[in-house]
This record gives sequence, structure tokens and C-alpha cells, in this order.
Amino acid sequence: MRQYNESATLLERAKKVLASGVSSEFRKYNHPHALFYTHGQGSRIYDVDGNEYLDFTLSQGPLILGHSHPEVLQAVTEYSQKGQLFAGQHIREIELAEKLQQIIPSAELMRFCLDGSEAVQTAFRVARAKTGRNKFLRFEGHYHGWLDNVCWGISAPSVEALGSRENPAVFPWTQGLPEGVENDFIILPWNDLELVRKTVAERSEEIAAIITEPIMCNNGCIEPKPGFLEGLREICTEYGIALIFDEVITGFRLSLGGAQQYFGITPDMSIFAKAIASGYAISAIVGKYEWMQLIEQAKVIHAGTMNAGNPTVAAALATLTVLEHEQPYERMFRLGKILMEGLKQAASETGQPLLVEGPGPMFCISFTTLEKMTDYRDTLAVDKAKLGKFIAAMHDEGVRIIGRGLWYISAVHTEEDIHLAIDTARKVLQKIN
Repeated sequence: MRQYNESATLLERAKKVLASGVSSEFRKYNHPHALFYTHGQGSRIYDVDGNEYLDFTLSQGPLILGHSHPEVLQAVTEYSQKGQLFAGQHIREIELAEKLQQIIPSAELMRFCLDGSEAVQTAFRVARAKTGRNKFLRFEGHYHGWLDNVCWGISAPSVEALGSRENPAVFPWTQGLPEGVENDFIILPWNDLELVRKTVAERSEEIAAIITEPIMCNNGCIEPKPGFLEGLREICTEYGIALIFDEVITGFRLSLGGAQQYFGITPDMSIFAKAIASGYAISAIVGKYEWMQLIEQAKVIHAGTMNAGNPTVAAALATLTVLEHEQPYERMFRLGKILMEGLKQAASETGQPLLVEGPGPMFCISFTTLEKMTDYRDTLAVDKAKLGKFIAAMHDEGVRIIGRGLWYISAVHTEEDIHLAIDTARKVLQKIN
């Protein structure tokens, strides 16, 4: 049995100076409590108690090249020695932007930020300025950051509580939100194109943008129905609304050019973060010139002291260069599919109602009798308690998975890693009830 004594001791020390002992809410929900890590290498991560884990969390997604990729670390070290932050421009910032412009279909102009949350808000500001409208349309269960006007509709107590599909109830994710901020948006169930079409036709004069995860990665890893994303593109074009793809997770993971390249649909603006820089803090809002020119003309102000610092830009450029040269996508899809099928087979053999959904490079597991999920409401029919037991037991066996059942495949996972995970899952599925 694994021991977590040193982490427990450090957690008590941390609680004296950090709220709950952590710097991000969900770190405290690790098993059996918040853990402290010492280092990571490739597909493995190690904690202060000497425990080794086969890692499918990839630090919530950013580590597409695995832990401590040598080319990324070397680029960061070498460029940091020239300076950390100039409050001005530098050559590699241009090189990174040129690279993104080459590989992302919608990236005619861009700006760099620190994280996805602020890049999303920048896109909303541009959309409002260009259209003269105030609201954005978004979807139940989609996550677009933790700031006030998107901090709704991420969770719900039950399907019944959500009410009608045409006029859903929304629930705040946290206390402390300002009164009336929920009026910034219209929310609908995902994957229901006719409902979107009807709503936009009735309220188009209010709507500046439609924002969506191209795949609903944050809840269930649910893929779009055939024609859904295409339909959103048509609706936005017809009514002069900005189509925004939140590619914080899908970016560089489905293909080098993101979900928009994978699905062949070009949004007006897109948000990229997580995998862009192998764990260094940088994001990008990219978009078509007709939208992004408002930033260029300073009609929309975008700023940030820490934007595009030397280490983050070097990390991003190195990450994209490795991805471009190695083109690991066929392999990541193949390994993901092997793992997905292996988990399904293990569940069948052990009589467990396990649903496995997603494209492969990322996917989600749920304990449910549903054969397929199409929107957030379906995810509320899962057995979260059993999932928690599974995640904890896998962790104790040395396989680390995100608590909501999401798995990421990296460019450095091996077939041996995949089969080890399947064998471990079979062992755990035999035990839990």
C-alpha cells in the first residue's frame, strides 16, 4: 500500500500560509489529499513520498510532450539567459506568432496573454465592440475560465433543476459573483443545432458571439454531432455574430492546427492555451483580421505586463517545433483508441457499466448505463461516487487520472504504458462496487 505521509506533513505546513494549502481549488481533491511532487520525466511523475505514477493527467493537459521534455527545457534556459521580460518586443515573439499563423486556419492576427480565462474575455470584448451587441451565447457544461461572466452553467444539482431546454436555469459556480452578471449570456444545451438556430433568429440583435468548446472536453469529452459545428458557422455568418472556438484543450491536441483544422471549420476567433507551451504560462487569442483589427486599431484595449515573456515564448516555440517535426498525431490517436478499447473490454469482463467516449488523444470515462452522451445533461446521470473510487484505486496502483474521468495521451506515452494502464484498470474494476 502506498504511503503519503510526507505529503500529509507538507500539506499541514502549507495550510498555515496557503488557503487550504493549495494555489488552485482542485488540487486539494487529489487522492487521498493534496500531494506534493518532486519531479516528472516523460510519462511519469514522482511525489515526495517516493511514489511513481504513470501520468495521464499531464498537469491538466499542458504537457503534450510529457514531463521535462529536453528540447523545451533547453530552449527556456538558453533564452532566459538573455533576459526574462523586456516590457517591449523580442524576436522570438514574432517567430512564435508567424508559426501560429502558418498552422492555425483562423490566425490572421493574434495577441498573447497569460491564460485561457483572460484570452476568452478579450474575445468577448472584440465581439461586443464589432457588433455593438452585448450578450454571448454559450452552452451548458462548457468551461471558459473562472471569471465572473462565465462562472455559471458549469455545474447543476440535477437534470430536473436545469429546467427546460429552451430556457435553462443557470447555477453559479461560486459565491461572490456580482449581481446581474448572469445577464451577460444566453445558455443552451449543446449539440442541439435547431434550438440554437431558433434562439438566434429570435434574439440575434442581442448576440455578439457564440462560444463553444469544439469538443466538450470539460464534461464527458463529448464530440459534436455531425453538422453541429458547421451549423454554428452558418448561423454566425448569417447574423454577423462572432464564432469563437475555445481551443484551450483541443488546441495542438487533435492536430497541429487544432480542432478547427481537424473538423475543417474556421471560427472568427479562437483561444489557445494549455498544450501551447508545455506547462509555461502563455495563451493566445487568434482570429480573422476583420475582428482582430479592432485590437490593432486600439478600439479594443488588450494589455498585460507579463504577456509574451522570454521563457514562455521560448517554451511555446520549442513545443510547436517538436510537434511540427515529430507529427505525433497518428500515434496519439492510435494509442488513445487502444486504451479506450482496452478499458471497454476490461469493463465488459468485470461487469462494470463503463462508458468511454472521446476522439483518442483525450477521452473520458463514466460509470453509467447510457450508451452515449450528447450534452451536459447526460453527464448528470453518471455514478460519480463509483468514479471517485476508481480514480482513487488507480492512483493507489500508480496510475494518475484527472478526477472527473478525463485522460490525456502525450507524445511520449508508449504502448507498454497503455497496456499497463489497461491491466491496472482491469484489476481495479474487479475490486470496486
